[in-house]
Amino acid sequence: MKFHPAAQILTWCLLVAAMQVLASGLFLMAAGSVMLCAFAVSRHKFTQLVRRTRWIMLSLLLIYAYSTPGQPLSDTLGMFSPSREGLADGVLQLTRLLAALAGLAILLDRLHRQQLIAGLYTLFAPLQWLGLSRERFAVRLALTLHYAEVAMLRSAGGWQDTLNSLFEPHGETIRHMELPLYRFGIGDALLLGFALLLLLGALR
Repeated sequence: MKFHPAAQILTWCLLVAAMQVLASGLFLMAAGSVMLCAFAVSRHKFTQLVRRTRWIMLSLLLIYAYSTPGQPLSDTLGMFSPSREGLADGVLQLTRLLAALAGLAILLDRLHRQQLIAGLYTLFAPLQWLGLSRERFAVRLALTLHYAEVAMLRSAGGWQDTLNSLFEPHGETIRHMELPLYRFGIGDALLLGFALLLLLGALR
């Protein structure tokens, strides 16, 4: 079934928000399901995203492990030991990040650039009430995500090369783009309704 790009983007945002407040048991089930789906339908993209963010994930785990007060994991290390509570919180946050990346991998595999821009263009409709151009916002955000992904994937030397490649000029410019038109259907309503119910249930 094909869904409206805006519905898919908004569903991912709602699921990420729900992951932040779900109870531990439900969260583990939901996160495990999302990651299993990513491995099944978007394994290559998911693996790329995880590999490119591995140092961020390691830093996140260490920050929680050493900054959260609690019982030391090892009495031998004393003050240099991470806390058990910190490690537990770090693993929880790491799982949330992995679940978000899994959902993003599925989303990026399902949407090519024009579909992504079309979805953002639809979601940015309220900007017109403020007198702002939603076309510019949608195109700039989509191209920023695209160039960041390309820079990371083509850089094999390390984080320094990745950072440098983000500032390299790109030969590709867009002077005219035609966006495909999509209509919201029953499937989109069901998809968004499920994600919204999940978020509301998590907030209770």
